[in-house]
Order: sequence, then structure tokens, then C-alpha cells
Amino acid sequence: MRHLPALPDTRCARVLIVGDVMLDRYWFGDVSRISPEAPVPVVKVERCEERPGGAANVACNAASLGAASALLSVVGPDEPAQALRRLLKQYEVDASLRADEALSTTIKLRVIGRQQQLLRIDFETWPTHEALQATFSDYRQRLPNSDVVVLSDYGKGGLTHVAEMISLARAEDKPVLVDPKGYDYSRYRGATLLTPNRSELQQVVGKWKDEADLIRRAQSLREELELEALLVTRSEEGMTLFRADGVTHEATRAREVYDVSGAGDTVIATLAVMLAAGSSMVDAMRWANHAAGIVVGKLGAAAVSLDEIKIPD
Repeated sequence: MRHLPALPDTRCARVLIVGDVMLDRYWFGDVSRISPEAPVPVVKVERCEERPGGAANVACNAASLGAASALLSVVGPDEPAQALRRLLKQYEVDASLRADEALSTTIKLRVIGRQQQLLRIDFETWPTHEALQATFSDYRQRLPNSDVVVLSDYGKGGLTHVAEMISLARAEDKPVLVDPKGYDYSRYRGATLLTPNRSELQQVVGKWKDEADLIRRAQSLREELELEALLVTRSEEGMTLFRADGVTHEATRAREVYDVSGAGDTVIATLAVMLAAGSSMVDAMRWANHAAGIVVGKLGAAAVSLDEIKIPD
């Protein structure tokens, strides 16, 4: 392996994930003609796949890396929720998915022809206050038996109580890692670590003109939000960790990129598992970068296993 630190014993790691879950559906088919009704390709669907998405993908990645993975979220009383529960069970995730009668489980449907995504259709609604309150109560109960908390925000309403969750975790000295969403990061104040990607960070701090300007803007945001660290994932440029004692950059590992969707889930799950297992933040980042390099070679939301990350580049 290229400059990778020692791999800790992840079997002792306990990770609690809270956030927006979704079911990723894929319709694969052949494209051989254009519709006579409109200038669009006709896809003859030949097979279908289902995968856990959002916070559910984070939980599966944590479990795949050997950790005890617990997931809290809200779903609808519907067939997609049943599919999610089956998938999570396969990964041995300890999932508590509260059923909200007014909610339809979020679905992302992707139509793929000739190995290219042609269309994505989203089905989503927002959970009710009562369902979110029940999840918050579950969180209070689960928190003492967790080493690290991950809050996976996909902007679907599942993290209404994010500020209170951060406060409770920090009061019990539990590291809190947040995959943020939107323009207002003030709701994540006091978290241990935020993991925005390059475009998400630009939405908050504006475009930077060079590396020095990026460092200034990132460190200013980190200080403003009272974070211990800010990890910016930068696609082909790797990832950069900003802390009070300096900046650490990890270059990307050269490999063929098939699909970057879900890579952020793998990054934050790997960070959480490694930190829970005793790694330093820099070492955890290096393992996360390595895992991300593996998962982008897979289609869609996917998990990276412990055996996969042990294989040298």
C-alpha cells in the first residue's frame, strides 16, 4: 500500500448514523431506437437492482468495514421501506426505521442504457414532527453506547433536530461527523468534523482564486462554526483536512472512475469507523481517501469492504 497507516481493529468500533435514508433503484436496459412520440431513447428494461442510499448507504459502509453500525431514520409505511429493511439486514445494520404514516419513503430511480445514466426520477416527501421526535428519543437512548456519531444530511427533513443532536453528543464527549447540505452551516455549529465536497463548500464560502485563498476561507469557516476539523473532498484533487494546527492534503489515487455517486457516504463512514477504532484524524482521512478511490470504480451507491481496502494499490 502507498503510505497507508496501520489498519486498526475495526471490530471494536461502534458507529451511530442518523439522517435521511432512501432507496436507490436502477433499471438497466438496451437502447436501440428513438421514440416516435418524442426525440428520446427507448430503453427496453432487462434487469433491476435496489441498493440502500443516503444515510442507509453510510450505515452499510460502516458495517462492511467491520464496525457495529446502528441507523436511525424515518420511512413511510410502504414497499420501498420494506426493501430498505431487507437490504440493511443483509449488511447486519442495526436499523431503527420509524414508520411515518404521512411519509413516502424517498426513492431515486435511475434508468441506465448502454452503461450510461439516461434519467433519474426522485420520489420524496418530508417526515412529520411526531416521527422526527420519536427518532430523537431513539437517539438519546442509543448515544451512550456509541463511539462516534454520523449525521448524514441529504436535505430531506430527517435532521430537523441536528443542533440538539450535536449538543447532546458533545456533552457526552462523542465525536460528531456531519455530511452537510445547503447554504447555512450554522446548524452544524460545534460538530467535530464536517465533510463538504468542493462544490458544496463553494456554495457556503464562495469561489477561491488559489490554494492560499481556499485555506483562508476554509479555516475561517472552521473557526466560525467551532469545528475541530473541516475535511473537503475535492474529486480528482483528493481531499484536504483543515485543523487548528495546520492543513493536511491527501492526493487522489489514480484509477478509473466509473461513478462518483455515494462516494461521500463511503468517505464519512470510513472516517467514523477508523476514528471509533482509535485512528488519528489524519490516519482516518488517509483510509477514507483510499476507500473512496475504490468505491468510485463501482456503479452507484456501494459499500467498500475491509478486504478490499487491505488490497494494495
